[in-house]
Amino acid sequence: MIGLIHTAHSSESVDGWLNWRGSEENGSSLEINLPEQIDLAGDNHLWSYPISGGGTPVIAGNRVYVFGFRGEGKDLQEALLCFKASTGELIWERRFNDFLSDIIYNRYAIGAPAIDPDTGNVYLQTSAGLLLGFDKNGKHLWEHSMLEEYGRLTFPNGRTGGPVVDGDLVIVHGITTNWGKNGPARDRFYAFDKYTGDLVWYSQPGVQPKDSSFSTPVFGWLDGRRVFYCGTGCGNIVCVDARTGQPLWRFQMSHGGVNSSVVLYGKDNLIAIHGKENTDASTIGRMVSLKIPTKLPEGVKLPLILKHDAEVWRNDCESFTSSSVLVEDRIYQTVRTGELKCIDANTGEELWVKKLSPDQLHASPVWADNKLYVPMLDGNFYIIRPGDSDAEILDRVKLDGNCLGAPAVNEGRIYVITKKKLYCFGSNTQRQEKVKEAKPSITRGSPAALQIVPAEFAVRGGESINFSTWIVDANGNRLKKAKGLTWDKFSPLSVELDSSDALTVPASATIFGGRLQATKRNLTGSTRGRILPNLYYKEDYESFKLDQLTSGGEAFAYPPSPWLGARLRWRILNREGNQLMENTLERVLFQRSMNFIGHPEMRNYTIEADVMSDGNRRVMSNVGLINQRYLIALVGNWQILEVVSNHDRLKESVPFKWKPKVWYRLKTRVDVDRDGAGVVRVKAWEKSDPEPNAWTLEVAHKQAHQKGAPGLYAFSPQSQKHVYIDNFSISPSE
Repeated sequence: MIGLIHTAHSSESVDGWLNWRGSEENGSSLEINLPEQIDLAGDNHLWSYPISGGGTPVIAGNRVYVFGFRGEGKDLQEALLCFKASTGELIWERRFNDFLSDIIYNRYAIGAPAIDPDTGNVYLQTSAGLLLGFDKNGKHLWEHSMLEEYGRLTFPNGRTGGPVVDGDLVIVHGITTNWGKNGPARDRFYAFDKYTGDLVWYSQPGVQPKDSSFSTPVFGWLDGRRVFYCGTGCGNIVCVDARTGQPLWRFQMSHGGVNSSVVLYGKDNLIAIHGKENTDASTIGRMVSLKIPTKLPEGVKLPLILKHDAEVWRNDCESFTSSSVLVEDRIYQTVRTGELKCIDANTGEELWVKKLSPDQLHASPVWADNKLYVPMLDGNFYIIRPGDSDAEILDRVKLDGNCLGAPAVNEGRIYVITKKKLYCFGSNTQRQEKVKEAKPSITRGSPAALQIVPAEFAVRGGESINFSTWIVDANGNRLKKAKGLTWDKFSPLSVELDSSDALTVPASATIFGGRLQATKRNLTGSTRGRILPNLYYKEDYESFKLDQLTSGGEAFAYPPSPWLGARLRWRILNREGNQLMENTLERVLFQRSMNFIGHPEMRNYTIEADVMSDGNRRVMSNVGLINQRYLIALVGNWQILEVVSNHDRLKESVPFKWKPKVWYRLKTRVDVDRDGAGVVRVKAWEKSDPEPNAWTLEVAHKQAHQKGAPGLYAFSPQSQKHVYIDNFSISPSE
């Protein structure tokens, strides 16, 4: 494997259409003998299956994997389905709940799985941020809750994208509000070991984002390094070392997110498109060709900042999410206004335009067998033969449902998914024209650093974590496992690692976040970690030293460092001799705060807290708790107590009159039966009154969340009124 050394794992190499952009990473295929026309009632419509989706199927051998969703209302679930490619027979299916997301309508499954060519394992990120690994038979390998572990944000549009596999790494990106110096919201990349799920590195290559991005990394080589190129939510095109996460260069392309994936042209050109406001004009959208570095200058601080003089050409093409297809020196691009354009990759000149539909959203074309296969938002699926000055429409077929994803091509078959069906067209007698990819040789350099895996960790008192440490060269290539390391103590615990490089946290350990460093001769490396609360946990904030000052000169303290994203959103103050926690209102961006303080594997616990809102009888804010992936909140302006998992899916409430500047007690637990059904139970009462015997609200959920991290919630519309939390506790449920 290029760049990384395999650990011993059983493997079964596969080939096919392994990620949404195909093996060429530019939407083109080497397939031949593909259909020029499609008859939905004919022989070349091989099969279809009722499943909703907005992404691209991926294929390995005779297995097709599709990301879709089923059901309605609070029982809607996303799913990863595996089919027999030749017949459409469903082999297995795994389903996943949405939780604590902002997704509205049915904007689910807008992404794609990715298949590992070495093992045939398949990886997927759900809309709620579950990153999952499965083997080809559907066996669960590992998972991460990106929301609860790294503070990944979701957005109403549901754009999720998909992971990519390169070497021994599975890489994803998104806007996260993590902890410590990674607390501010940034578009970050995370690389996980594809076998174990351990975090190998994380990277923050851009600046403060104004939008999300689901652009997919495209891989290449730069001066002996394995790198990838990708658009980000801060409007940049970035180049990142794929083995270490080191940002190498960036180019500011727009004021909003760049969602389309880039294409590489020749040895030193990159072509990208966006659909947001341009940085140097009030116009919307642009396609740009960049002359990118082929060698990094010595002694220059990285990342390099490429300026507009790096542009080879630009034109006014506008595409918010559709990606370009590159074939030789031609670019084929669907644009917002529903047109297919052919662009000269050398000059940016528009060679021809074909109007196909009123508009276009996510879907991208695919090129194969000298034809373009083009799904459009309105459900029309085109087969087009491109020429030098025009294009011939060979066929147009109306599919059932809107098309948001790109087609996939493999073994003589074309697959496309709509919001209603997965279709397979072609022939089971045709086969792919095989062309073996030439893999470049790697020259490994001298030892330069230590790479500690996992690069970030979270443990609870009484738990242990084992570290693997690699000696790597300057280009991030792994040389060998490092042994005989000298480890710093994990302050302030003064906990030392044992001879097998395992860290065991005492059961009595208090919550903590910090860095852990290892040394071997002149090589160093570090990881960072959090000690999370166990049951029982209580916080009344009285022990915090108020040693910071607000802009108005008031003394305060930051909340505990291990609480995800809390440092900028909450502060601890003294009010009338009592220390409590207040949400910050200086940044409108933070008018809503959702902060996790525990482990995502926690379950069967009860949370309680004293809560209060500023305001008056007309204007109040919302305050609440998070229990096992359910949000429980007092909603001030509506005077209700509600339980939410997703505002468009599971949301139930009862009237509850509560007053501003009055303390209330909020208590909640989640009870799950053996069959997976559950009930969310909530009590709320004025703090000065005795606790009521009955639950104020009980919400049944047929597909209940089985686990989830505890957390805190605040929403101050337009950042007007503070909310307060005190005497917070987590305890085992009865």
